[in-house]
Amino acid sequence: MSALASLARRFSTLSSRSVIRSAPGSMSGRRHVSVSARSSGGGSSFGMAASAQAVSEVSERLLASKPGVETALNLGFREISCEYITEYGCYGVLYEHVKTGAQLMSLICDDENKTFGVVLRTPPANSTGIPHILEHSVLCGSKKYPIKEPFVELLKGSMQTFLNAFTYPDRTCYPVASTNVADFYNLVDVYLDAVFFPNCVNDKSTFEQEGWHVELDDAAKPEDAIYKGVVYNEMKGVYSNPDSVLGRDLQQAVYPDNTYGVDSGGDPKEILNLTFEEFQDFHAKFYHPTNARFWFYGDDDPTKRLEILSEALATFDKRTDIESKVAQQKLWTDGPKQLRKKYAAGADEGPDGSKSYVAMQWLLNDDKLDLDTELALGFLDHLMLGTVSAPLRKKLLDSKLGEALTASGIEDELMQPGFSVGLKGVKAENMDKVEPLVMEELRRLASEGFDEKSVEASMNTIEFALRENNTGRFPRGLSLMLRSMTSWLYDRDPFTPLRFEEPLQKLKARIDAGEDVWRPLIQKYLLDNSHKVTLFLEPDMDLAKQTEEEEKERVKSEMTKLSSDELAKVKENTELLKKKQETPDSPEALKCVPSLSVADIEKEAKKLPIDIRTDGLPEGAKIITHDIFTNDIVYAEILLPLRGVPKDLIPLVPLFSRCIFNVGTSDESLLELQQRIGSKTGGISASVFTSDVKGEEEAASYLMVRGKCTKSQAPDLFAIAQDALFKCKVDDADRITQMVLESKAGYESSIVAAGHRFASSRLHAMENTEAGWLGDSMGGLGGLFYNRELAKSLTDGGDEAFAEVSAKLEQIRQAILGSHGAIVNMTGDAALLSEVTPLAEDVLTSLPANGAPSCDWAERTPLEAGNELLTVPTQVNYVAKAINLYKGGYDLHGASYVVSKQLNVTWLWDRVRVSGGAYGGFCDFDTHSGLLTYASYRDPNLLKTIDIYDGTPGHLAGEEVMEMDAESLDKAVVGTIGDIDSYQLPDSKGYSSLMRYLLKVNDEKRQLRRDEILSTSKEDFPKFGEAIKQAHEKVGGYVVAVCSADAAKKAKEERPELNFNIKSIM
Repeated sequence: MSALASLARRFSTLSSRSVIRSAPGSMSGRRHVSVSARSSGGGSSFGMAASAQAVSEVSERLLASKPGVETALNLGFREISCEYITEYGCYGVLYEHVKTGAQLMSLICDDENKTFGVVLRTPPANSTGIPHILEHSVLCGSKKYPIKEPFVELLKGSMQTFLNAFTYPDRTCYPVASTNVADFYNLVDVYLDAVFFPNCVNDKSTFEQEGWHVELDDAAKPEDAIYKGVVYNEMKGVYSNPDSVLGRDLQQAVYPDNTYGVDSGGDPKEILNLTFEEFQDFHAKFYHPTNARFWFYGDDDPTKRLEILSEALATFDKRTDIESKVAQQKLWTDGPKQLRKKYAAGADEGPDGSKSYVAMQWLLNDDKLDLDTELALGFLDHLMLGTVSAPLRKKLLDSKLGEALTASGIEDELMQPGFSVGLKGVKAENMDKVEPLVMEELRRLASEGFDEKSVEASMNTIEFALRENNTGRFPRGLSLMLRSMTSWLYDRDPFTPLRFEEPLQKLKARIDAGEDVWRPLIQKYLLDNSHKVTLFLEPDMDLAKQTEEEEKERVKSEMTKLSSDELAKVKENTELLKKKQETPDSPEALKCVPSLSVADIEKEAKKLPIDIRTDGLPEGAKIITHDIFTNDIVYAEILLPLRGVPKDLIPLVPLFSRCIFNVGTSDESLLELQQRIGSKTGGISASVFTSDVKGEEEAASYLMVRGKCTKSQAPDLFAIAQDALFKCKVDDADRITQMVLESKAGYESSIVAAGHRFASSRLHAMENTEAGWLGDSMGGLGGLFYNRELAKSLTDGGDEAFAEVSAKLEQIRQAILGSHGAIVNMTGDAALLSEVTPLAEDVLTSLPANGAPSCDWAERTPLEAGNELLTVPTQVNYVAKAINLYKGGYDLHGASYVVSKQLNVTWLWDRVRVSGGAYGGFCDFDTHSGLLTYASYRDPNLLKTIDIYDGTPGHLAGEEVMEMDAESLDKAVVGTIGDIDSYQLPDSKGYSSLMRYLLKVNDEKRQLRRDEILSTSKEDFPKFGEAIKQAHEKVGGYVVAVCSADAAKKAKEERPELNFNIKSIM
């Protein structure tokens, strides 16, 4: 269903308050939910459905726990409707709070991962970013919790499974989740108070910190003033990313007359126009229960939910003056429009426009679509773009007009749906060819329709995803809340988006009856629809510098207009804000935020079932199984060691892994293979896994095939894996060249959007361990450089160049396909595993017993360690530094988990984010390699951030830490255990158990670390700080930052002793 794909895409771009811990996954383009078992007619052969009797028993039990109508009324809530949602095994009760008119959806189910959310309609009138800044600010202290950041206190000491906030174009969401009921109610209480009684509306310093302010130190000259603010710098990072710029420009052009025509996240230039008074007024206008929708989900007491909200809303009355409805964008009829814009490009992106973007977006309707049409359009989206063989995607990529697709597909989370498609990496001479090509293919599809097998594959793909309801680490309750909001927010039925069974069966019936479903949709919503914008986004090599100079000139101009008294006031305000930011709350004040205690924590480490079998298998091969209930779904991994791949071929391994399921086989075309995958499995993919193993020179390194299916489809899943591994066509020149160009474009987009990931990977590579080298070669800066050279070679070198690459890919296949060291890992219940284990045996016995011998990777060329500045077109910095504690003599102790967690939510949060103005700052201690890595994200600073990292040992030995009281230490321990005991769905449990086996982390070691965590004392903090200091003195630490060329030049001039090596990346 399109909502699932668009939901995943949306989370990659949502403005949010999350603590950045690692590089966000690359979500540009479509999220392909590959998947499904065959179904026939209107029925379904999925093995996941519960029996009617079981459903009835569950529904009756859940209904019995629902508060009666009288009880609800006594608590101030009128029951509007009550429905059993069969699709998700829960009762939904919709209430209205009589006194305020607020609405509540209370979902009663057996899920222990309880979820709460409050969602407000917050349509902005301009691009000053008020909703986004307010989203950050309300969590900075409230009436009941009058400390600087209750949000951070929850991060420190909660067992939360989700804690965040989102700003959409028309709404703001505040969700939390936890499996611990006491912890859950603590989270709910803090969030309710934050939303409705925040201190920020009376405290301008919070607005300045999270939004924007002028910083001018006491000794500085007026021309040294700069703009700062967390959201301001976050959005400077967003506006440095051309993919984000493209999406925003398209949305604003397609919706010129309503709230979607402005940027709710904030345009950095416009953010500086926002006043504190406007900020206050926005909260007063929209942050009221009358404008709120509340959500509860899980296995907690449904009556308790009403009691909590009844108390929280007691002081409010209904308001009739809130105008928050989103105005409709009328469809225009005066023909499609074209728009030309520029984005900040790097020197290598060239004056010829070789990195241009061309994308189209349609507004599909002037109102919300009905569910039947929405579902049908979601299927059409998948048919046209959802797989590598989908016709519109294939047509665009086969044309060689560009390197990769832009973010494409149906967007149906807002009131009016849209559809977009386009190409990136388009040369100037090809820009005018993209739109005609798209329209030509749409006309062909409207005329000829789709292959029957493709329709069947899409049907099964989407149906499997809907029934499995696998949301990964994202709480299921939150996923349902966001889906419900696509209707509820616009004053429609909140239940409708949660019900897919009836519209799915109706759609199947239409298809089975031979109805022409797809062609009329293409004709009506795309070909006959003139509400379309084509955007040509061209590179401008001077724009980044120009934008930076304009910002400097603007603040300089403002300062020169001030009198000496006014300048003194700016300096005084700077000092007062810094003092507030750097002054910690007292231990007494912090006690206002509720927290669990260590006594509430399970002392025993959670164990996961694992069985390892070698008997009856080829020598060195293993079958690993995990007896976990999966509702008749088989989750399987096939692992093939990389040790036999020669070192010079390692950079090509990711390309080979992409070939496996993306080029067709000697027996099947790409289309036929994709149809088979869609019809016969729940999705299958290949990737590369590498990691350090503590205490060992050799890394864990595998090519991994991951798949899932229903029990009856298991033979197909394993057969597809074997066919693709043995027979994938590594001689398909056009398709493989296409994939190389896509990879290159992906790398170049990622380094601008997530530079901290590349900086951290580079530092790991400087360790010259196998895992560091492998990671850099196959996914870091080394991978980017290699893919660039490979793309140039394939596009310029013709058949001869490709023949060489093809031969190397075949060499990789022969090196990987061997039974020695191969593993098949499976997750399911015992009965299911017993049925599918023979299939795993067949896979292992089919592999050659005499695989390639292990290669000596020790002779690889080492990466010279040193401080590096990697320059790209960006307005912000990504600053990383790493130190290897093991090389400094540190012996791993569980307290290190507590200390590094505490550094993230105190020292680095306060100095890098709060005072420094970066969107994120964190450290990660890799207990396998011993590498302690600091990194910042969308950071206005560079050298100052390095100084903060270097100040860590002093902080850990300082007064603030040594005066930590028992309650604060308890919080730190509880929060650490919460991270370790994170909620997992069945497939994730089986995969985690596999990882523990590969990395040689047994239950005894895990229990030892847990015991050490639970017994952590504050004396452990300076000990860890001393370990950092000793490692720095003994082996040193290195810095890698992704930044602009000007920032790099300035840093090199100011700190010559750091011997920065500047490398131009883009």
